[in-house]
Amino acid sequence: MVDTQNIILIGAMGVGKSTVGKRLAKKLAIDFYDSDQEIVKKTGVDIATIFEYEGEEGFRNREEKILQDLCKLEPIVLATGGGAILSKKTRELLTMSGTVFYLKASIETILNRAKNENSRPLLNTSDKRETISYLLKQRTPLYESVAHHTINTNRHTVN
Repeated sequence: MVDTQNIILIGAMGVGKSTVGKRLAKKLAIDFYDSDQEIVKKTGVDIATIFEYEGEEGFRNREEKILQDLCKLEPIVLATGGGAILSKKTRELLTMSGTVFYLKASIETILNRAKNENSRPLLNTSDKRETISYLLKQRTPLYESVAHHTINTNRHTVN
């Protein structure tokens, strides 16, 4: 464990990082940041637009820079984007910058929670289940390698 008061939430889209993060920050009376929302604030455009014009690589570069800035703040609760852990540099940054909680959920739970959202570029596909399955297979070992703690959010509400 690291000697910092930051709480960092990682995991796939739809597992509850932002919802849990907001509630936790309020309860602890510290600031909450969502790295995706910070990217939107800084660029003035939504994530789908960044993906459209810069591709995933351009988005990941922006994400890495935002996370470097956010991890300097203490104490905070930080919700990362689902793919933040794809970069080795970012994985190292997160593990050194706070206590990392991996929030995980089943494909069914993620599909149910993300079904009405159009803001997730990686889900702009005809087979959302297959996409989520692929992303989880690719990313789960990375989430697990970074996490200090793992929480299954399948049957949990924020209350």
